[in-house]
Amino acid sequence: MKLPVIKHLTNFIEENDEDFVVETIETLEALTEVSSLKDEELDVIGELISNMYGALEVQKSIKEGKPQKEALNEFMQRVMGAIDK
Repeated sequence: MKLPVIKHLTNFIEENDEDFVVETIETLEALTEVSSLKDEELDVIGELISNMYGALEVQKSIKEGKPQKEALNEFMQRVMGAIDK
């Protein structure tokens, strides 16, 4: 996951609507079923999907009243904690 990408997506959600991101995730998930995709292409799609889910999580925290910076930092700490385990 890339924090700058998640931050950018979070800003996009605030300016537009999270439905755009949800529909994009659904589209990318459908694309993963294409049998001719190479592993590298699947990795890129997976990275995009994980960043979008991350942005949705951050946006949820922001809606609950957390400042964006705090929500981003807490999310990345959870991710890093999960990786360390």
